[in-house]
Order: sequence, then C-alpha cells, then structure tokens
Amino acid sequence: MADHIKIRPATGTWVVRAAGAVLGESTNALELTEGDYPPVIYFPRSDLAMTFLEPTDTTSTCPYKGEANFFAIVAKSGPLDNAAWSYEHPLESVAAIKGHLAFYADKVTVEQV
Repeated sequence: MADHIKIRPATGTWVVRAAGAVLGESTNALELTEGDYPPVIYFPRSDLAMTFLEPTDTTSTCPYKGEANFFAIVAKSGPLDNAAWSYEHPLESVAAIKGHLAFYADKVTVEQV
C-alpha cells in the first residue's frame, strides 16, 4: 500500500443518508485516510440498499487505488448523479476496499451514530 494511504476498521456504527432516506448502516465500514485529505468511510455493499444506487458511465483513475466506478443515487426528488464511487478491481495494496462504496459528503450525510 502506498505509505500515505491507511485503511482500518471504522469504529462504531456508521450511517449514510440521502434525500431523507437511510441508504445504509454498518458496523463493518472501513476508514481510508490518504495523506492530508479527510478520512473517507467505505461501506460494504451488503450493508447498503443497493436498489437506490445505479451505476453511471463515469470513471476516474487513482494511481494508488485503481479505477473508480461511480453511482447515482435514485431519490424521489431526482437522481443524485455520481454521488458514490467504488473500486471494483482495486490495486492489490488497497484490496480491502473491494466490495465497498464511498460517498461524496456534499451529496449525502455520512455520520457515526
């Protein structure tokens, strides 16, 4: 793993909410810290209501994690485009985040409860 990336279990219970709905709750989330960026919580897919998440055509590449695939959140008020991302085939050094999704804080609420 790149020296500036750390992945560890996120302590406690974490919830993600969007457009007034709870999308997931997890005691198995991971916390990824990368350099000086704020920590990002990655939720296991098994703890998310995946029916509200729809893949988009958007991708991006990180030299330390691999290719990210993005998801829109399907909400009553309309879609929240590219609100979440996942590394479907992460680099081996960050393989722990495979099967997890993270969310943009400006589009959803992620909090420890």
